[in-house]
Amino acid sequence: MGLLTAACAAYASLAAWLWLTLAQGMFWRTDVRLPPRTAPTHWPSVAIVVPARDEAEVLPRSLPSLIAQDYPGEAEVILVDDGSTDGTGELARRLARENPGLPLTVATPGDPAAGWTGKLWALRHGIRIARTAHATEPDFLLLTDADIAHEPDSLRELVAAATSADLDLVSQMARLRVVGGWERLVVPAFVYFFAQLYPFRRINRPSARTAAAAGGCVLLRTTTAVRAGIPDSIRQAVIDDVSLARAVHRCGGRIWLGLAERVDSVRPYPALADLWRMVSRSAYAQLSHQPLLLAGTVAGLALVYLVPPAALLTGLSAGRPAIAWAGGLAWLLMAGTYLPMLRYYRQPAALAPLLPFTALLYLLMTVDSAVQHYRGRGASWKGRTYARPSDA
Repeated sequence: MGLLTAACAAYASLAAWLWLTLAQGMFWRTDVRLPPRTAPTHWPSVAIVVPARDEAEVLPRSLPSLIAQDYPGEAEVILVDDGSTDGTGELARRLARENPGLPLTVATPGDPAAGWTGKLWALRHGIRIARTAHATEPDFLLLTDADIAHEPDSLRELVAAATSADLDLVSQMARLRVVGGWERLVVPAFVYFFAQLYPFRRINRPSARTAAAAGGCVLLRTTTAVRAGIPDSIRQAVIDDVSLARAVHRCGGRIWLGLAERVDSVRPYPALADLWRMVSRSAYAQLSHQPLLLAGTVAGLALVYLVPPAALLTGLSAGRPAIAWAGGLAWLLMAGTYLPMLRYYRQPAALAPLLPFTALLYLLMTVDSAVQHYRGRGASWKGRTYARPSDA
C-alpha cells in the first residue's frame, strides 16, 4: 500500500509539473520586461509618492535615486513619513538638500484611521497632496517603496511604456537584494513563486481575468486611481499591490506587470529570520485567513515540490524504476523552470536542485503565518498588527 501511494503521488506530481511547465502562462520565463515604447510628444506630469516608516537605514540609497530622475516633464517627490521613530523625515529633508534635483515634500499623516493599513493610509495622504498641491492634478502617480532605488531613466522609461501602449498601470517587480547565503536560497524563489501564482504574460493580456502588481514600483494614471477609488477602496488590504491591481482591473483599466531592469530593492535580509518575517507576515493574508485554503496550500506545496525528490529516493531504494523515473523527471522539470530566475538573479545553476528545500521553508513560513494570526500577531509590520478585513 505504501508503494502504491508513492506511485500515485509521483505520477500526480509529474502531471502537475507538466501542466505548470506547458500551461501556466510560461511563468518560468524571465524575458517579460517593459513593452516597446517611444517618447511621447508631450511628457505628462508625475508625482512620486513614497510611504516610509522607519526607513533611515535604506533611505540614503533609495531617495537620492528618485530626486535624481532624468525626466523631461514636470515631476516631484512626496515622501510620507508614517510615524517613524528613527528620524526618517529629517533624513529625507537633508538628503534633498544634499542632492539637488526633483523637488521633495515631506509630510506626516498621523496615525492610521480605523480600518486602514499604515502603508495605504500614508499613500492616501501622499496622493491627496499630489492632487491638491498644484492648479492641475498630475497625469501619473508613481507609487514606490522607500527601499527601492531607481536608475536615472527609470521614470522616463515607465512613462514612455504607459503612454505608448495606453496602459493605466505599469508595475515592475524590483530586483531584490541577493548577497548572503540565505538570500541566494530564498529570494529568487520568492519571485519564482509569485510568477507561478500570477504569470506575467497572462496578467498582461487585455482579456486577462485576474490582475496583479508588484507594490515596490507602480506607475498609475491619476484618472484611473480616482475611478478605482484608490486607495480608499482597498484600505484594509495587507497585500496592497495585488488588491490595487484588481481594483484597476475591475474599473476597466489596462495593466502591465513584468521584471525590472532599472529598479532594485536595497533592503538587506541577511538572516533567515529576516526573510521568514518578510514572508510570514502576509502569507496567511494571501489565503484570506481561510483554514481550508491553508490546508490546500500545504498539500499542494508538498505534492508539487516535496514529492519529486521523495519519490526518486523511494523508487531507487525499493527497486521501483517507474516511481523513480516519475519523481526524477518532475524534479528535473522543477529545476529546469527555476534556472531562468536564477540567471536573472545572477546565481549559480547549482541552486536549482535545492528548490524543494526552499519550498519546504516557504511551507513552514506559511504555517507559521497562520499560527501567528491566531495568536493575535499576524500581518505584523514595524510595530503594527492588522486584523483580517472582516474584523477591522
